[in-house]
Amino acid sequence: MFFRILSVFGFFFLYAPIAALVFYSFNASKLVTVWGGFSTKWYGELFGDPQILGAAWISLKIAFISASISVVLGTLAALIMVRFGRFKGRTLFSGMITAPLVMPEVITGLSLLMLFISLQGLIGWPVGRGLSTIVIAHSTFGLAFVAVIVQSRLVDMDKDIEEAASDLGARPVRVFFDITLPMILPALVSAWLLAFTLSLDDLVIASFVAGPGASTLPMVIFSKVRLGVSPDINALATIMIGIVGLGIFCATLVMLRKSSREG
Repeated sequence: MFFRILSVFGFFFLYAPIAALVFYSFNASKLVTVWGGFSTKWYGELFGDPQILGAAWISLKIAFISASISVVLGTLAALIMVRFGRFKGRTLFSGMITAPLVMPEVITGLSLLMLFISLQGLIGWPVGRGLSTIVIAHSTFGLAFVAVIVQSRLVDMDKDIEEAASDLGARPVRVFFDITLPMILPALVSAWLLAFTLSLDDLVIASFVAGPGASTLPMVIFSKVRLGVSPDINALATIMIGIVGLGIFCATLVMLRKSSREG
């Protein structure tokens, strides 16, 4: 009984603020915590705000590009770790890959900022900071997550199929694209979605490496919230919650259908 009460309290603590946020997004009053009647006007103002829409487009573009780069580089790193066995510098290579997983975001953002400043002084690139620097930064820490996910899938994968294809005369590149890649595809999709979400959600690192005209959606939201939470921010958060909820619902349906077919 005690654990049931504790779990109920825990779920209430987690989801009650989200429910309140969704509820007050339909508030007609400008005061967030004072109910002034039901209204959807803040959703209209949200979609008419060029700053929010521009930041959302920048965040989506950065997340898509950085997640794609992270998947390519992270997959290559995972293949090296799993398929190449023991090699000179393996420990250092493994540590460099996993370091962004445990490194504080403040340290990562500051180090990348210093790197970009040094490169600009040495070779003249990057000229200032903007979308390209954010993409590089997000690809750097996204790569680590991708490498861990893909590496775990490669370790559990049956190598007999790859060896059979090699015995039949298939070259390593052909074996990878025809055998290995389809088998690790679910892990690649999961890794891409994780890297996309991490990039879309990042605030700290992007704040260090972003420049004028390259404000991401979390940066814009944070700047607005510092001046006080406004109802249009509640509306934006409600839309994001709805998108995430829809994604979870669709994923659950796919899993249930898959389990019913296997059963």
